[in-house]
Amino acid sequence: MRLEFATQKDFDAIITFYDDVTERTPEMTTYARWQKGKHPTEKGINAYINEGSMYLHRDNGKIVGAMAVTMYQGEDYHAIEWAQQVPDDEVAVIHILAISPDAQGKGVGSEMIREAIRLAQNNGMQAIRLDALASNTPAHKIYERLGFEYRGKQHLYADNTGWTDFYFFEYEE
Repeated sequence: MRLEFATQKDFDAIITFYDDVTERTPEMTTYARWQKGKHPTEKGINAYINEGSMYLHRDNGKIVGAMAVTMYQGEDYHAIEWAQQVPDDEVAVIHILAISPDAQGKGVGSEMIREAIRLAQNNGMQAIRLDALASNTPAHKIYERLGFEYRGKQHLYADNTGWTDFYFFEYEE
């Protein structure tokens, strides 16, 4: 699998993709609780594209997977007791990973996470992290199967969820 950098030319297709994932993914309201216009947002996706951290996976020209991989972590990650204590700019973080409902259950998400790990390692990152809603148990199982370990939780506010618990994971080789 090869991930592509997203560009501004992809913006409309990416928004359509995330809207489709949000509307058609079974159990979205239970697990990830994404909502059109609230998460992921056009503003956030645009920012990821502009900083060069938005990636796409296409099948026959159609987006079937998307995610952002930043080469830094934000302040929300500071309260967690990580296995590795490294500066923010030495941590890659996976955000807004989404797989088309037509491609779910076919290993696309797992392979995209493996590609994100390789990307982070190739960029010299010392740690790879991510977070997910506490309610997103299917994602937790995938992350743990791929070598991520649970490191803690925080009660945070998000526009699409209100105040809720987020679980934080760190990749262990």
